Amino acid sequence: MALLEVCCGNLESVDAAVAGGARRIELCSALEMDGLTPPVEWIREVRKRYPSLIIHVLVRSRAGDFVYTEEEVETMAAQVEEALEAGVDGIVIGCLTAGGDVDVPAMERLVQTVESYNLAAELMRSDLCHAANDSHFFPGPSKRVSITFHRAFDVCKRPFDALEQIIALGCDRILTSGQGATVVEGSDMLRELRKRAAGRIIILPGGGVTPRNAGRILAMTGCTEIHASASETLDGKKVTSAAKVAAILNSIE
Repeated sequence: MALLEVCCGNLESVDAAVAGGARRIELCSALEMDGLTPPVEWIREVRKRYPSLIIHVLVRSRAGDFVYTEEEVETMAAQVEEALEAGVDGIVIGCLTAGGDVDVPAMERLVQTVESYNLAAELMRSDLCHAANDSHFFPGPSKRVSITFHRAFDVCKRPFDALEQIIALGCDRILTSGQGATVVEGSDMLRELRKRAAGRIIILPGGGVTPRNAGRILAMTGCTEIHASASETLDGKKVTSAAKVAAILNSIE
């Protein structure tokens, strides 16, 4: 069965996603602004409620484009550190240049923040560190924290060049609609990206995924993970639907 990642913009949505059977979420805030970094208190609460849930967290300091100043990158690096300390399993980031390319230096700053944490966690879990001082043993994540390049990819001017740059940065996956308005429209690009990736990075289709098209998108593209909000609007608030999550999962079995 393919893996479904559910985008959750509030704690109610997390509860619904889990009730629907989701094993991995992307936690964010302000979905009406296409998602911003969630409060660290949300991350801690989700980890407390669902210890085995795979939690990926969007780190995006403001709405608008993905071209960031050095100060904004430093703000996001601090947000990455907070999320890591709160116990996340994955970080979702993306930085571009004004010309529509991957901003490699900005991405390197954020990626290094994650990888430094991974290295520290690995060392602290080692037998030598454990034996040296049990009282200061840092358990860290049971697996390395992964890095997803988010849908900033969909406005990259040269997607295949961007693919190679993102792989070289050490990212684990790219969340993308295939540069289409929806994954259906971008299915040819998604398939080509997966082919060119050749197992070096995961292509995660996202954008307009529904119970009706999820299975078809996976079959058309050969991808093994898929991303959806599975949401509905209740009292003017966008929340995840447990029924839609269950329906998507059923469609990709």
